Amino acid sequence: MTSDREDLIPPRARVAAAAATALLLAACATVPPDAGKDPRDPFERVNRQTDAFNERLDRYLLKPLAQGYKYVFPSGIRQCISNGFDNVLEIRNSVNDILQAKPVGAATDTGRLVINSTLGIAGCMDIATRMGLERRQQDFGLTLARWGIKTGPYIVLPLFGPSDVRDGIGRVPDAYTSPFAYVQLVPVVYRNSLLGVSVIDTRATLLDTTKLIDEMALDRYRYTRDAYLQRRRSLEYEGNPPPPKLEDEDIGDSGSSSPAPAQPAPADQSAPVPAQPAPVDQR
Repeated sequence: MTSDREDLIPPRARVAAAAATALLLAACATVPPDAGKDPRDPFERVNRQTDAFNERLDRYLLKPLAQGYKYVFPSGIRQCISNGFDNVLEIRNSVNDILQAKPVGAATDTGRLVINSTLGIAGCMDIATRMGLERRQQDFGLTLARWGIKTGPYIVLPLFGPSDVRDGIGRVPDAYTSPFAYVQLVPVVYRNSLLGVSVIDTRATLLDTTKLIDEMALDRYRYTRDAYLQRRRSLEYEGNPPPPKLEDEDIGDSGSSSPAPAQPAPADQSAPVPAQPAPVDQR
């Protein structure tokens, strides 16, 4: 699983992490014989190997850290931290709303940023939602979609998880909307520690979700893929995606696909005709 919180990571750190991780893709995953036949996922064989590496990294590193973080810090403190990081992402939302020519959305996201940064004490409390300004999610991948760019094939990125070609490209400009990319006065060790807390906090919020997936999904990879593509489609159409096109519909002349009612079988003309009673003599 993944989260939009990943875009807080500066561009150079993201590129370096992805390059280093690509060298470690030695994990083996079971690949079904029909892998790659889904037109949305032609790279399924490679994606499964990357997903297997991400899963092992999560199992032995991120998940234990997230469980320890959840055990040590009370829910109130964790909520404050999560709200603070989410508040920073309002900058990205506002920028992409402007690029998508959505003035109402830009005003909403900017208003949330101002209200939560002040009345909400640096985003610790989500006052804006209580005032009726619901949080939205926008990113450069959705901006590209707004201007007609197709998703491209589904891909799994090292460390960052599910994506597609369009969203993968959009991660680069989104990283430049993070204030961490421009903070030069803070020592590197503190800045990296802050980013580490963001990653662990995000993973902690997904503990229950990933547990449910592990318990219910017969094929975790395909379950995650389908959920990701469905969610991104919903975001692209702002929660109201068009219905999928139905192919090979067999519709009758009357406009109804219901089969015509069966007609009664004709009488069998070869059956013997019963004998008529003889007329009664009236004499």
